Amino acid sequence: MGAVRIRTTDGIAELTLDNPEKLNSLTLEMIESLFEHIELLEDNDSIRAIILTGTGNRAFCSGANIDSWTPLNSRRFARIWVREGNRVFDRLARLAKPTIAAMNGFALGGGLELSATCDIRVAAPNAFLALPETALGVAPCWSGTQRLSRLLPIPVLREMALFGRRVDAERALQLGYVAEISDDPMNAAREIAHSVKSKSPAATEVVKYMVSAAASEDCAGTIDALAGGMLAESSSKREGVEAFKEKRAPKFDDAR
Repeated sequence: MGAVRIRTTDGIAELTLDNPEKLNSLTLEMIESLFEHIELLEDNDSIRAIILTGTGNRAFCSGANIDSWTPLNSRRFARIWVREGNRVFDRLARLAKPTIAAMNGFALGGGLELSATCDIRVAAPNAFLALPETALGVAPCWSGTQRLSRLLPIPVLREMALFGRRVDAERALQLGYVAEISDDPMNAAREIAHSVKSKSPAATEVVKYMVSAAASEDCAGTIDALAGGMLAESSSKREGVEAFKEKRAPKFDDAR
């Protein structure tokens, strides 16, 4: 049924989609495993960056495993497959740590949507992007028309989503969707990941929140997080909490 393998080395976590017989297509079990891994990595202060890749050199991810979703009736498809996938993809996009997609091959449908959750993408020369859902009578349901519309020009997205046209690695580079083409995308991704280690962890996290908000990714949560962070160690918060515990009126001095 495939799996998501995790490897951590020297502050870098590598998540590998391991379903080579199905070109790393995503099963529900793999999606749930991906969520479990990123939840643990978020709370691990020793991890500075996360790389997402696939097994082999043909496919980063060929999308949603057709055997996993075709047996579902419409209600279960919507609730279990679409909503659960979006929950996991949204969580990956909101990670506080920088994420890099090492696209070792083509990214189709849900695989392309998965790569879009990362902060930066490196592609192999043979990689290409496509949204083939309409040929199967379905639609891109894991943010393919939403998140991708912020990363690709709308005319290009129309080409892909409506007409099934492919975008090769060179064009993806020209469009800015991938940052680099490399014969060894994993090695290139590791170099990028290690460069983060010389940066301030706190500043990197805050800047990621700011950039994500500018890209309309979790704006409400970002505003609340930054506001909460500004007040968390303030004298006002200390006085307010102490006054509450002592059952007295607070005396705020916001100049301190």
